[in-house]
Amino acid sequence: MDFPIAGYAEADLDRYLPEPSRYGRSPFERDRARIVHSGSLRRLAAKTQVVGPSSSDFTRNRLTHTLEVAQVGRDLAFALGCDANVVEAACLAHDLGHPPFGHNGEAALNAAAEQIGGFEGNAQTLRLITRLEPKSVTADGKSVGLNLTRAVLDAACKYPWGIRDAPAPRGRHGDGLPRAVQKFGVYDDDRPVFEWMRGAVPPGATCVEAQLMDFADDVAYSVHDVEDGIVAGRVQLSSLADAGLRAAIWETACDWYAPGLGFGEFDAAYARLAALKPWPDAPYDGSRAQLAGLKNLTSRLINRFCRGVQDEVTRRQLPLTLVRYTADLPIPADVGTEIVVLKAIAAHLVMKADDRVAEHARQRELLTELVSAYAAAGADALEPVFRTDFEQAGDAGARLRVVIDQVASLTDPSAVQKHAALLRTA
Repeated sequence: MDFPIAGYAEADLDRYLPEPSRYGRSPFERDRARIVHSGSLRRLAAKTQVVGPSSSDFTRNRLTHTLEVAQVGRDLAFALGCDANVVEAACLAHDLGHPPFGHNGEAALNAAAEQIGGFEGNAQTLRLITRLEPKSVTADGKSVGLNLTRAVLDAACKYPWGIRDAPAPRGRHGDGLPRAVQKFGVYDDDRPVFEWMRGAVPPGATCVEAQLMDFADDVAYSVHDVEDGIVAGRVQLSSLADAGLRAAIWETACDWYAPGLGFGEFDAAYARLAALKPWPDAPYDGSRAQLAGLKNLTSRLINRFCRGVQDEVTRRQLPLTLVRYTADLPIPADVGTEIVVLKAIAAHLVMKADDRVAEHARQRELLTELVSAYAAAGADALEPVFRTDFEQAGDAGARLRVVIDQVASLTDPSAVQKHAALLRTA
């Protein structure tokens, strides 16, 4: 091995398309850089996280959320002995496949692609980084995407199975939308690279780096959705002293996230969180002092959740270097319940707004019409990077998949603009 990395086998550093070794940076550092410089990452700045990216100067978009996940993941990776570049690369990649309008857009594209194997943001992420994102091509001109190492590809794969092996959807997403789409990580025509990536790994198993990425994602959006809700004036943590309000929130928690937990467990978790020194006991007024206090609270919560996992790793005497399939990431039950409490606060007080229902319907209709318009217009309407794919597609199903790729690549504003342009000329 030209560039050995502690805990990783030579096969973990392999790339689908072999490349010459380059000294000065590890293969995992190069992977991270490839994702940072990708067009797909930049486009996340104009894609919905929970609410539209243009709704506020403060509200997070999909890119700022991704950067926060990467920060949490990298710090925790250092603490647990993972390779921080593998975890950070996975965190940076984890949302690349999300279409316009977040999970709402995902549901619309899944319905449009029902006859060709559906659409799923995680499967689209694998497709992007192994096929669509331009970086590396074979001698015969076939794109292999960013051509990342096996270890980083596997770390970015949250659901390592196809749609036929996917469990039935249940519960809600972090943004409150019903989980209407089965969760899977690979389309049928991306199977070759997926099988190469997985090798002899048992079906359904996820590496510890992927588990860490998933936990960092959970931590980031549970904490920051509450922060955004407070600044937007929709959440007042001091109002949770009202037992009746808490009971209504716990109903949402059971319905959306944790049907197996009871109100007593949620109340106990809330009591632990409310006892933290930065937890406010007065309504938020937007002053600099209160905004600083809110930032201190978010930092304290993130540190609390990450420290809980670190302590559990120590308690279980897991290996000092957690890599690949040496162990599973242990998440203490108390930490999991406290994260659900934060999700439920944002869900009940922010995401159940009636005006969002009508907005979501309009967004789904727009994307459905956009897919139909692109399909009817043919290759000339597509961006050049997708035009060749469309012309080389062997049948109607393959052409529809290219159209889905095109629509999924759009940002929220560009989807609206393309819809107006195509429907005007239709």
